[in-house]
This record gives sequence, C-alpha cells and structure tokens, in this order.
Amino acid sequence: MPAADLDKLDYEILRRLQDDSRTIAETIGAEVGLSAAAVQRRIKRLRHAGVISREVAVIDPPSVGVHMTFIVMVEMERERLEVLDAFRKQVLADSAVQQCYYVTGSADFILVVQCRDMGEFEAFTRRMFFDNGEVRHFTTSVVMDRVKVGLTVPLNGG
Repeated sequence: MPAADLDKLDYEILRRLQDDSRTIAETIGAEVGLSAAAVQRRIKRLRHAGVISREVAVIDPPSVGVHMTFIVMVEMERERLEVLDAFRKQVLADSAVQQCYYVTGSADFILVVQCRDMGEFEAFTRRMFFDNGEVRHFTTSVVMDRVKVGLTVPLNGG
C-alpha cells in the first residue's frame, strides 16, 4: 500500500498502535473521531496491505538474561548475488541477530547481535564468520549502554 493511499485517520491510528498495539478500537475511535467498527476495518486493511507487518511484545533483554549487545560490521569476500543471498539466509536463521542491514561503504552488512555473554558471542562469531569462507573481515563494537532503542517509524504523513 503506497503512502499516498494512507489518509490522516490511518496515520492517527498507526501512531496510537505504535505506542501500544493493545489499545482497543473503541479507545482509538474516541480519540480520532471514528466508530470502533470503522477503526477495526482500517486496522484490518492496514494489516492486509502489509503496513502493519507484525505485532509483538517488546522484551527487556537483561530481564531474560541477555546482557550484551554487539554492533558488527561484516565485509564479504565477493559481492556476488549468491554470496549475499546465502549470508542473508544465515542471518535470518540466527536468533542472536536482532537487526541486519545491507549497506554501502566499507562494510557490506551491519548486524545488531544480542548474546547472554562473551562466550555465547564467541560461539556466534565461529558459526557466522569463521566457518564462512565468504566473510573477508568483521569488526565488532560492544555496546556499553542502551541510550535509545527505537521500535517506531516516524509518521510524518497524514
């Protein structure tokens, strides 16, 4: 669904759902001037169109024993389509990788990785990088403090 197909009310509904996806249609409707049924129809349309791609619980990592976050820049040996696709599949299959970006510049990929401790991260690097002959080089930064972790999309439209 192109952004042009979203109206002001769609953006208002999305803003509220990004803040708390459990907000009921009646509450949203009262805030934006629609009936609960109209809000539910719009939410269903936004889900069907892929504008709302998932609704999840956001868990605080340390509260479940995940105490370390790493930012990893990965440079591939060759930038061939099959090499990049194979690495993407490997990243998608590994639960330690929270985010992955295919980027321009000196690195090919930037990963955000979460592990319980350094031992778990070492095991991650072995299976992801050392066992992969297509990885030329990787550089890791250890996150010292989570200053801001954004899970919302800036909604300037509408």
